[in-house]
Amino acid sequence: MVEWRVTPGLTGYEDAVRVMENRAGAIAAGEAGEMVWLVEHPPLYTAGTSARPADLLAPDRFPVFETRRGGQYTYHGPGQRVVYVMLDLNHRGRDVRKFVEQLERWVIATLDQFNIHGEIRPGRVGVWVPRPEKPPLPDGTPREDKIAAIGIRLRKWVSFHGISINVEPDLGHFDGIVPCGIAGHGVTSLVDLGLPVTMADLDTALQVSFRDTFSE
Repeated sequence: MVEWRVTPGLTGYEDAVRVMENRAGAIAAGEAGEMVWLVEHPPLYTAGTSARPADLLAPDRFPVFETRRGGQYTYHGPGQRVVYVMLDLNHRGRDVRKFVEQLERWVIATLDQFNIHGEIRPGRVGVWVPRPEKPPLPDGTPREDKIAAIGIRLRKWVSFHGISINVEPDLGHFDGIVPCGIAGHGVTSLVDLGLPVTMADLDTALQVSFRDTFSE
């Protein structure tokens, strides 16, 4: 059984990393079960292993944390659900590509419960929502906004870090970075798309979709 934990309020980033690393180590040692942990953070930026310094546009705006997860710069803050996944790939198949695809499908299936069509794009990490009502980019490319980011790390084939989904964050806070190194396209949220979804609504949808996605 996977333990689901929801922490109310705002969780400090360094505290979260410490909890994740301890739990992942205990899972690898056979001393604890898998866990999905749902939190919110105070406003901050994180730099993944592929982060480019030039993509940090406002280094003094919020605290910046170096992290050893994959990916580039991301924003976390109130109104964004951060989903930390501590899952044992020793028992789920040691296939990183499949695991990332499962995370993507999990997010897409969760959004589908709110009638939002999320999509993935080659070379662009995360889950995207087409925005045909917005003007295209200067080269004519249709606009797409990012609604969820994905970045994981594995240690002894146990995952930690995970995904983040925008429910109702201050989208202006993303302006201090080039999110995931992708310029041109923007970011969106469930509320920005016109849906009065609460964090509790999303949490319920995540749990339903998790069972369907990871039961295979």
